[in-house]
Amino acid sequence: MGRDASAYNAVSLFRILPQLIDLRHIETFFWVANLGSFRAASEKLNTTQPAISQRIASLEGDLGVRLFERDARGVTLTGKGQELLSHAERMLQMRADMMQAAREQNVMSGTVRMGVAETIVQTWLPALIEHVHTAYPALVLQIEVDTTHVLRAQLLARQIDLAFLMGPVREARVENLPLCTYPLAWVASPRLDLGPEPLTMERIGQLPVITYPSSSSPYRAVQDMLMRAGVAAPRMYGSASLSMVVRMTMDCIGTSVIAPVFLDKELARGELRLLHVQAEPLPDLAFTATWVEGPDSHAARAIARLAQRIAAEHERARSPRSGT
Repeated sequence: MGRDASAYNAVSLFRILPQLIDLRHIETFFWVANLGSFRAASEKLNTTQPAISQRIASLEGDLGVRLFERDARGVTLTGKGQELLSHAERMLQMRADMMQAAREQNVMSGTVRMGVAETIVQTWLPALIEHVHTAYPALVLQIEVDTTHVLRAQLLARQIDLAFLMGPVREARVENLPLCTYPLAWVASPRLDLGPEPLTMERIGQLPVITYPSSSSPYRAVQDMLMRAGVAAPRMYGSASLSMVVRMTMDCIGTSVIAPVFLDKELARGELRLLHVQAEPLPDLAFTATWVEGPDSHAARAIARLAQRIAAEHERARSPRSGT
């Protein structure tokens, strides 16, 4: 009876709500508050700034309170606006849940902006895209490949809806779903004369070390390892392009620290080899599907769960061959 009563109350609310407050105004309030400006909200809602201003003014009139303080720097929530924001989010979430319950998943449509770390691109992203296309043919994916540092900033700025990155991201309202963990390894060309193994960090430090960008945790970890081993000024070449890291390693510019999960062909052909280095273990790369929870996050959540399944299938398919 309690569940039936809750459902009845939710439906009743949506029957009478439009008579009290236009839900477009609630949605506008939510996005202005979260994006921090009328301009950003107008872009998000595909309308004009005057329309956004009019909706906010109308909502403030309906509620009889001031929701934003306006000055030359932009808009900020008033105390009452901050208090009402959580109510607005619940109303929008209820609408999204109600609409989703009224249709089958396979008619989910619209555009999802995804940001993806290149390690994922080089492993199981193509399989995910194929599954998304099959399960949700009306859904359009816009995919950008970048570093975790950039993807995190874009996600928090609401410039992308979903990110596959080295996570988790510990921020309010941000959801993280574990995807996969890949070990790092020391890698070099067999043509690079490094001497007998195991190699010392001092020997490694005599040549450049090529790895992920300077903003990444692998770069910082390797730099710290070299400096603790007495390499005063390590030569570190960081690149956001993993194909560039692989190319430079094959060209004997130096050793590299990279996840060998996508190097099966190069290792099998003898173009690259794994090194035995006498050093502390390298950190693993842990990837998450990360999104900002909200009324418009259903598609991101659905794709994240599908990505988790695809990543697990990819790992099971590799396990018999990897031997690691």
